[in-house]
Amino acid sequence: MQGVFSGIKVIDAGSFLAGPCAATIMADYGADVVKIEPLTGDRHRSIAAGHPADWSWQLTDRSKRGLAMDITTDEGYQTLVEMLKQADVFLVNFSSEQMQRYNLEWDTLHAINPKLIYAQISAYGLKGPDADRRAFDLTGWFARSGILDMSHDKGVSASLPAGGVGDHATAMTLYAGITTALYKRDRTGKGSMVSTSLAATGTWANGLNLQGTMAGVDGAARRDQEGWSNPIQNIYTSKDGRDIIIAVQNIRRDYPKLLAVLEKSAWLEEENMQPIKPLFKNRFEAKERIAQAFAEFDAEVLCERLDEAGIVFSLVYKNSEVLHDEQLHANGVFIDFDSGKPGCEQTLATPFQLSSEAQQTPRPAPELGQHSTEILQQYGFNAGQIDTLRNLGVISS
Repeated sequence: MQGVFSGIKVIDAGSFLAGPCAATIMADYGADVVKIEPLTGDRHRSIAAGHPADWSWQLTDRSKRGLAMDITTDEGYQTLVEMLKQADVFLVNFSSEQMQRYNLEWDTLHAINPKLIYAQISAYGLKGPDADRRAFDLTGWFARSGILDMSHDKGVSASLPAGGVGDHATAMTLYAGITTALYKRDRTGKGSMVSTSLAATGTWANGLNLQGTMAGVDGAARRDQEGWSNPIQNIYTSKDGRDIIIAVQNIRRDYPKLLAVLEKSAWLEEENMQPIKPLFKNRFEAKERIAQAFAEFDAEVLCERLDEAGIVFSLVYKNSEVLHDEQLHANGVFIDFDSGKPGCEQTLATPFQLSSEAQQTPRPAPELGQHSTEILQQYGFNAGQIDTLRNLGVISS
């Protein structure tokens, strides 16, 4: 099936999630993506920790072809250079120091192929004292950006966030940069360097709170000093132990409706519970009383009543419940996946859709070196050259 990126050649030399996920999105829309791994394999393969299905690898590297090659050797480097002469996009998440050591810097590759889109993800950016500091999304995206500073209450340490969240957000940012560069190339004929970092995308994600801090409204500091201060934009627990988050923005309109849901309309007669100033002046007492009211009802009853009242809310879904969410399935968030791996009969679609442009049917992620010979043949290497590389231990199949 043809796709919007049919004919675009992508060489993905990244590791783990943030870089390779951007290439996966391109593969979902028809790009020919070659995944280059060291002979020992991308360490991302170990995330499944012995599970029969390499589920994380299947999500992140589906629909790619695999080439196992040691690019640190002279022969491996020259082979990669010959491939890059024909490629449209080269994607990496090495540090600046590594790119210099491997002789894969932007200026070098731009001279080799002026039309190449060079896409690089780093931890903290390509300049400054931490340019070569290593990170994962837990450290570079969540912690360095201030997001974790907003994710705990007074006197309570921040909770360890879900892994991969920042990686996927950063991948989408890199994808946006790549497509922008491809558009520029269509207009000018010239390639570009595209770069982003875990820290930059995390900071962007936390932009609302950081912009407030610039303006002198430091919500995180206030939270540390006083606790979360909004009793009607909070998480409460039902009688049967389910968490429900409510987000009341139009207070004068929706606060009385909330109290009606909780069968506490009489609170409107109390001075301390009046909207808006008295309610927030006595916010901690109000929060405790609302929490007690939530605890009087099972979640199913609360959700039905909140829905009928037009209150913005959501049950805090368990991951196992998300997989069976009728709304998500109706909108194609989950798609069938013939991965050949137990437990990987479905996967997540790229989270945007184009009219009249279907995503490609996902193919299994490559085994280590699965397509080495096929790829090199496609890029113009003959059988003798490929045998030489194999005999030298530069590639494996």
